[in-house]
Amino acid sequence: MSIQKRLVGSYLAVIMITVGLLEVVLITSVNYYYHHNVEESITNQAEISANFFKNYFSDTKLSEQADHLLRGFAQNTSAQVQIIDVSGSLLEDSNKNKPHRSMLGYPDVKEALSGGVGKWKGSEPALHAPDDTLLAIAYPLVSADGIVGAVRYVTSLTPVIATIRYIAAWFIGAGLLILALVAVLGMILSRTITGPIRELTAAADEMGEGNLSVRTSKRYQDELGTLADTLNTMASRLEQHEALKNDFISSISHEIRTPLTNIHGWVITLKSDPSKDESLWSEGLDIIDAESIRLTHLVDELLDFSKLENGRIQLALTKVELPKLLQQISTQLLPRASRLGLDLRIEMDPALPPVNIDENRMKQVLINVLDNAFKFSRPNGRVSLRAAHHDHEIHMTVQDNGQGIKASDLPHITQKFYHGNEQSSGSGLGLAICQEIMKLHQGSLEIESEWGEGTTVRLRIPLTHHER
Repeated sequence: MSIQKRLVGSYLAVIMITVGLLEVVLITSVNYYYHHNVEESITNQAEISANFFKNYFSDTKLSEQADHLLRGFAQNTSAQVQIIDVSGSLLEDSNKNKPHRSMLGYPDVKEALSGGVGKWKGSEPALHAPDDTLLAIAYPLVSADGIVGAVRYVTSLTPVIATIRYIAAWFIGAGLLILALVAVLGMILSRTITGPIRELTAAADEMGEGNLSVRTSKRYQDELGTLADTLNTMASRLEQHEALKNDFISSISHEIRTPLTNIHGWVITLKSDPSKDESLWSEGLDIIDAESIRLTHLVDELLDFSKLENGRIQLALTKVELPKLLQQISTQLLPRASRLGLDLRIEMDPALPPVNIDENRMKQVLINVLDNAFKFSRPNGRVSLRAAHHDHEIHMTVQDNGQGIKASDLPHITQKFYHGNEQSSGSGLGLAICQEIMKLHQGSLEIESEWGEGTTVRLRIPLTHHER
């Protein structure tokens, strides 16, 4: 069953129960009100008549005054009035019914002749219409000698019942109209919920089919509006990641194809060299070696990325003397810096404490950051690596005065597959891997840069890592 049907069904169920209970209460109240008023009215008339007899005719015989009393009692009422003596015989009847018949078969008459106020509801097919419901109130007539008879008021409840039924029909009709309006309004209101849900579902289906450019509109500032925003944001991110993935595939394909082409070209050249020229072979082998190293570096980055994504990289933590590690890095990179015409400086506090790190992984981070500094520095530029001890941390800073990073690229520079400079080579994974390695060391990697002024990379490592 659809959400729209469930919503409308829920609205109708609640309204039906509410309207049903309300109508039962109203109809019951109306029924009580009308019946009670009729009963109270003729009871008051019977009481007034009995008091009138007691005050003015109690010293006379009831049989002698019955006709006079009947005319007085019936003058101001539309009800049937009967005068009954103490034996239960009918003396007078305003409907001209046969006198002297026994009325003791009526419980209200018996109650009145016993001193109480009698009440009876029923029908008299012999004297009234068969479907006519009657209400009778009998009141005792008291003289100085005691109860001498009873006055009985009889009225038809058929008009009252007809009025109650008429009012009940109106109530039921109004209830049905309310239910119809609720059904229509429920359909309209439910569409304000199901409409956006259908749009969200259609957009999600299209995204599932691969169309990440689809967006859904936000109709209302509610939970569905928030869900639309979330879905659109997710689609934007997926689209961005898809674009980054495609760029990465294109970039890494180019990065792999170039060294492979060089290697293949030099292999063909060397195989076809009849003279076996040593200088040519030396140059070719050097290029093949360099391109092989380049391929190995790319493959290592891809393997590291895969391990990081799956959480399979584990650090081999040992106590490392940082001055020794930094000196090794300096010895390794100084020749390259010299070839590029760069001034590489390594500065450190003389008393750096040992730090608990994975030496190979930390070397990977530092070489990657320095490699980026070399790559984007101008000839005769300056690159520095400083290490210092601050509180319970080791701070290492790599700074260059190269071309820097654009402000629009800086927030994304450590994202996977991101190439801020479309002309740059590489997989776009280096800084992302470095950041993950620093996180594994419970440290951080922060990049500050100004376009055209240079870049500063700050690395922080806690001394108490894994020693708490």
